[in-house]
Amino acid sequence: MKAIIVSPHDDVAVALQDLAAGELVDVGGDTVRLVTAVPAGHKVALRDKPAGADVLKYGCPIGRATADIPRGAWVHTHNLATALASHLDYRYGGAAAPLPAPGPGRSTFAGFRRADGGVGVRNDLYIVPTVGCINGMVDRMARQFWQGDGPFDSVIVARHPYGCSQLGGDLRATQQILRGLIRHPNAGGVLVVGLGCENNQIDQLREAGFDDQRVKFLVAQEVDDEYAAAAALLDELREAASADVRVEVPVSALRVGLKCGGSDGFSGITANPLVGAFADELVARGGSAVLTEVPEMFGAEQLLMERARDERVFTQIVELINGFKDYFTRHGSPISENPSPGNKQGGITTLEEKSLGCTQKSGTSPVVDVVGYGQRLRRPGLSLLQAPGNDLVSSTALGCAGCQIVLFTTGRGTPFGTFVPTVKISSNTALARRKPSWIDFDAGVVLDEPREQVVSRFTDLVLDIASGQPTRNELGGMSGIAIWKDGVTE
Repeated sequence: MKAIIVSPHDDVAVALQDLAAGELVDVGGDTVRLVTAVPAGHKVALRDKPAGADVLKYGCPIGRATADIPRGAWVHTHNLATALASHLDYRYGGAAAPLPAPGPGRSTFAGFRRADGGVGVRNDLYIVPTVGCINGMVDRMARQFWQGDGPFDSVIVARHPYGCSQLGGDLRATQQILRGLIRHPNAGGVLVVGLGCENNQIDQLREAGFDDQRVKFLVAQEVDDEYAAAAALLDELREAASADVRVEVPVSALRVGLKCGGSDGFSGITANPLVGAFADELVARGGSAVLTEVPEMFGAEQLLMERARDERVFTQIVELINGFKDYFTRHGSPISENPSPGNKQGGITTLEEKSLGCTQKSGTSPVVDVVGYGQRLRRPGLSLLQAPGNDLVSSTALGCAGCQIVLFTTGRGTPFGTFVPTVKISSNTALARRKPSWIDFDAGVVLDEPREQVVSRFTDLVLDIASGQPTRNELGGMSGIAIWKDGVTE
């Protein structure tokens, strides 16, 4: 097989390998002779398209032809452009159909039950600075404490550049993200360290309900020796976590973030639908899946709106999409300033095409809620989360919303990870073979193996990771956070 068609309504097929001009390609029951060379992951026209005509992929428009496109031609940025508009007139069409019952398979994983009812998939120690100017100091505290032994799986220092000279919404966003870290169930212990004079005061971060056996606070300017004070508090946290053990818990306790980065022409065909199948099964078992990257919903938002559980959720999705479009125009940026150069090199031409592929990660579940940036999940099922497309910003937001794991699909590859296990799923086998230290699962095999078998193997991997198997980002020591900034710095 040299090319694949996603929907029978499509005007294009996706090349599975580099194809030469003049080559005959069998696709969708038709034979097409290529009039130009087409790189792997890129699109070939299945029929003549005049300039100005919509071009369909995934059964939906991905843009308009900017020139006449003959059958058998390469379709990309030289002859296809976005047709995205700003605000559209969205109409509620009724509640989404419910999901079918879950299939056979594992129904539990081994996690850590927390006193507040949450379940962690790790027993990590978090050290959280309130302000960026003490990042080096908290790094030293971590080095002096961590010897690589129990009861903690690892020590994660939540370095960030903010907390000082922040005002209004930016300060509130920083505080919301840090509270999400402090309350995260993957943490067996948390040390929050402040300098003392910053805008982001420790007293503002404290919340009623923090477990004072598991969360400790230190203000460096209020002690003579901050390192000795930190060591004493960290010893208390170690003692509090000393009896933590994994126990079997139902899959319904799992909250998984859905993310992609460095996508290519295969992402919407292999890796993202695979993650979507997992998300549907998780939701059917009472768990939670969370889709974010709002700009990468533009062009596919109506498909998500059609899946709204009720009219209230439909209205929330409309406000989410229009609010993010307003954010772009407020800053003088076009809403279609996407895909990235790497996306284009991998075969993605327009934001519509990217979005239609990206949203495949959400499967077919009804959307039950829309969650604001820095907020926590409120109900099981599929939720949409307000956050930008930036990999670390949106992955951090997923973790702080309560996700214990992030599933991250990629066609180009990346070693990064956020503060929760970040499972890297490659859209193509070549990447998985070339970067085995980055990639946890090769979704390229979907093209050659029965889909049910691949979904079952992937599900087993995710539940193994939830039960303690380390991800590539964890083995490589790749963890971090990033906070979304929008406003003035004083």
